[in-house]
Amino acid sequence: MATAERRHLLVVFHSRSGSTAGLLSEVLAGVKDAEDAGERVDTRVLAAPDAGPEDVRWAEALILATPANFGYMSGLVKDFFERIFHECLPATVGLPYALVVKGDTDTDGALASIRRITTGLGWKESVPAVAVIGEIGPADRAATRELGASFAAGLALGLY
Repeated sequence: MATAERRHLLVVFHSRSGSTAGLLSEVLAGVKDAEDAGERVDTRVLAAPDAGPEDVRWAEALILATPANFGYMSGLVKDFFERIFHECLPATVGLPYALVVKGDTDTDGALASIRRITTGLGWKESVPAVAVIGEIGPADRAATRELGASFAAGLALGLY
């Protein structure tokens, strides 16, 4: 049963080629599935350059979607972290988050670098990351949609 109060979900993303944006569409479809099922979530979706400390402080949970570029997160997602890091510490310690990473050949470096930064922020990875390497297939779309639905439902139910 969902709580009566609406919960705040921030989605921050970057996509240059469109692949990550395609996965993000599935995440957002999953969030909508949870809302359609009665979960009370207000979602703010922002490109990484447009998201700032006030957005992170507003959020009760965050989904981050990024391409893996040169063994790292995208530069714009790194910029997002640089702009919010000190302003959000310690106010956002414990913030639950989820990750979606899309790479052509590898996602390990991007996942590791994001996890190092979020550990420094004191955030909590609350569901397993979805990491997609190569061409996006039906299973990848289903996994990202499920991430959005389960994360939004968990937020609405007060699990994080």
